[in-house]
Amino acid sequence: MDHPLRNRIKLERARHNLTQEQLAVLVGVTRKTINTVEIGRFVPSTILALKLAKVLHTTVEELFYLEEQ
Repeated sequence: MDHPLRNRIKLERARHNLTQEQLAVLVGVTRKTINTVEIGRFVPSTILALKLAKVLHTTVEELFYLEEQ
């Protein structure tokens, strides 16, 4: 059974008033990387997921979740 990975990055960015570009700079990637992770086209590495969670003041488990089908 396939469980697509979903995320709450866009929601958390909005809560912190961050653009994709600003978030990208804070975690050391490109804006395009943030965009592709947000839309679910790219699954981030564990290191990137941890960096995103830290910068957004949340946990990896809160930021990423498996969509139940």
